[in-house]
Amino acid sequence: MEKTLVIIPTYNEIENIEAIISAVFQSALQVDILVVDDQSPDGTGAMVKKLMKVYPENLFLESRTQKGGLGAAYVHGFFWALRRQYEYIFEMDADFSHNPKELKPMHELLRNDADIVVGSRYVKGVNVVNWPLSRVLLSYFASVYVRMVTGMPVNDATAGFVGYKRNVLEAIDLDNIKFVGYAFQIELKYKGWIKKYRIKEHPIIFVNRELGYSKMNGSIIWEALLGVLFLRINKKRFE
Repeated sequence: MEKTLVIIPTYNEIENIEAIISAVFQSALQVDILVVDDQSPDGTGAMVKKLMKVYPENLFLESRTQKGGLGAAYVHGFFWALRRQYEYIFEMDADFSHNPKELKPMHELLRNDADIVVGSRYVKGVNVVNWPLSRVLLSYFASVYVRMVTGMPVNDATAGFVGYKRNVLEAIDLDNIKFVGYAFQIELKYKGWIKKYRIKEHPIIFVNRELGYSKMNGSIIWEALLGVLFLRINKKRFE
């Protein structure tokens, strides 16, 4: 049986973690969940341990020793998934900005038409709810910038709701992933595309978090802008 894993990285998500785990398990798709927690001081990891008694066969926790960024948390989760022979591996936020109900249609695309599936805010217009206009414009034009610089035909290159087949992650050199923020999301899609894997976008409605706080900051934005140039300049190295 082909197994599916949803990786949810967390840092101070105590307000959301129980509800998002429940919603994923109710998404009409049979999955396991791996929470990768960066020693959240608010008790997120402890809550996951409590929930593991409710879902003993399908919920797992990896507690990292220090906060190392979103990209590092996902890479940690990817290696965990590959060691356990998961065929389909999803990235997903804990704050309900990504609707768990979209997992099933995205999974169908992975099984039939794609090697990478992107939950896209921009494949059909701009589908973002409750973001300030400045952030919508920043995100949208960042994706336009990525397409212009790299030539990668993806409308939402910075998207964090993404599914991969295991062979894609095996082909990408996860030990040498360079970036940790927005640029990490671009880097994985770009390296997969350079290796000729099929990328499909599935339209989603992105809803800004209602509980907790965003981890976005200026350094992550600059990393993305400069990281795209790095990826384009070093294209031959990734083929």
